[in-house]
Amino acid sequence: MKAATSLQKQLVYGLTLGIALFWLAATVVSGLVVQHRLDQAFDNAMQEAAQRILPLAVLDILNREEPGPPQRVAPLNTQPTGFAYLVRDSQGNILLQSFSADPAIFGPRSMLGFTTTMTHRLYGASALRGTLFLQIAEPLAYRRKAALDATIALLLPLLFLIPVSMLGIWLFVHFSLRSVRSYRHAIEVRGPGNLSPIHMQKLPAEIRPIADAVNRLIDRLRRALETERRFTANSAHELRTPLAATLAQVQRLRHDAPDGPLQDRAIQIEASLRELSRLTEKLMQLAKAEGGGLLSEVPQDLVVLLSHVVQDLERAASVPIELSLPPTGSVLCLIDPDAFAILVRNLIENAFKHGAPGCAIEVSLSESACFSVVNAGIIVPAADRAQLTHHFVRGGSRAEGFGLGLAIVSTIARGVGAELTLASPATGRADGFEASVQFLLTPLQPRG
Repeated sequence: MKAATSLQKQLVYGLTLGIALFWLAATVVSGLVVQHRLDQAFDNAMQEAAQRILPLAVLDILNREEPGPPQRVAPLNTQPTGFAYLVRDSQGNILLQSFSADPAIFGPRSMLGFTTTMTHRLYGASALRGTLFLQIAEPLAYRRKAALDATIALLLPLLFLIPVSMLGIWLFVHFSLRSVRSYRHAIEVRGPGNLSPIHMQKLPAEIRPIADAVNRLIDRLRRALETERRFTANSAHELRTPLAATLAQVQRLRHDAPDGPLQDRAIQIEASLRELSRLTEKLMQLAKAEGGGLLSEVPQDLVVLLSHVVQDLERAASVPIELSLPPTGSVLCLIDPDAFAILVRNLIENAFKHGAPGCAIEVSLSESACFSVVNAGIIVPAADRAQLTHHFVRGGSRAEGFGLGLAIVSTIARGVGAELTLASPATGRADGFEASVQFLLTPLQPRG
């Protein structure tokens, strides 16, 4: 099964990625704008340089006494990425050029205005009615490096923005989802059988419909379970009287019938009615266990309750019951006496049915409110033990029963907050079966 994805992680990663992509897109747009502005600034600088150089070049050329080789002058700046320029006459002869000027990078002499080659940005201007031409060249690499530096300057904050954004978004989302975590905690801490609506304040508007839907589902489930429990309890209760009357009539018929097929059939009917009566009793116990009301308002002494139940069972027991009680006296627990009696009866009756013939049943109650029943017999595999607390599951035993005893015990234990443990072999033995229930011990309150 695929693990659930955290909403908080999705929001943190998604929002951080969105911010990073938005920042990258903004950087690209800003880089294009910066590059356009830089091109305009550099073009203006080239025009201004041409306006300053051209008059000086004209004066220098006109003041020459004799024509000679082209004169080289220092560049406009000392860096190799600066301007380079040259001055030509109308025949294309170079009259003046900067120290770093390479005639190969310049275009034709008649070129005026701005043009761009693969490597340079060029600007041309003329003077003396088109007899002198000035051309200025600037490397494109210089402009590209300036645009790249500006773009990198815009990207550098992203390295700091990503971790800071992740931390900030995580804190904000974690704080915003605190009501959702409280809602989850309210569901997790609910005890068994608690199907009351869950009311939470300040849930987000997106979660409120889910909470309302959960409450409606809980309400439908509660009504369905109550209907099922009422049906089970009422059916079992209504069956007791006619079953008892029918059983009495069948017993009378068996007593009056002569020996033969009629009496044998009456015996079979009586056995079936007794089995149905026991099933009815189990169903009533199950309805009691699932219907709530398992806790007592005042602590009950488990020692007294257990002694009464064991004494009642010993009258019809086919094997001895070895009862072990704590020497200190009372063991108090908040459990309904009837529920405790049902739990004890089912565990001991289960030991009677599935224990080894002729072996005593060990029943004990510790000072820590741990109640256990141990019987001899074959070892029950762990896979079978895990299913024994389900309804109508009898494991691999051939003994009579309906598979409801341990299910009733498990339901009562959950309802009172106790813990049922099944072990085979029994503790300290090589075989047998042990069922123990650890109740919540209630300390004795001093009298005020």
